[in-house]
Amino acid sequence: MGFVTSLLIRLGSTALAFWLATLVIPGISLETDAVGEGIVTLLLVSVIFGLVNAILQPIIKTLGCGLYVLTLGLIAIVVNGLLFLLTGVIAEQLDLPFEVDGFWPSAVLGALFVSVVTWLLGLVLDRD
Repeated sequence: MGFVTSLLIRLGSTALAFWLATLVIPGISLETDAVGEGIVTLLLVSVIFGLVNAILQPIIKTLGCGLYVLTLGLIAIVVNGLLFLLTGVIAEQLDLPFEVDGFWPSAVLGALFVSVVTWLLGLVLDRD
């Protein structure tokens, strides 16, 4: 599979995971009635989430290495929740109809849910 195909599969699976999160996790919402607008919003939120993770996560892991060791990696759940919440804030600033209400139930559970669903979809869809 080529690089572009793999990238599109990851983008689509992340968008699908975000859509499922809006259905399952209370506090994560996609506030649009138009199907096309919803799909575009989910794709844009997936791109934002990917960029936030690609840019900030390595910096946070490097600077917070001691916390990762001290908490045996459990701080990663908090970090992923914060990055998920940041994705919601950026989407709101860009006037996208995607919203994450609060940190604990919404952002943390949303980050865990999206990670698990994306991982499972990657196992099924991203075959080389």
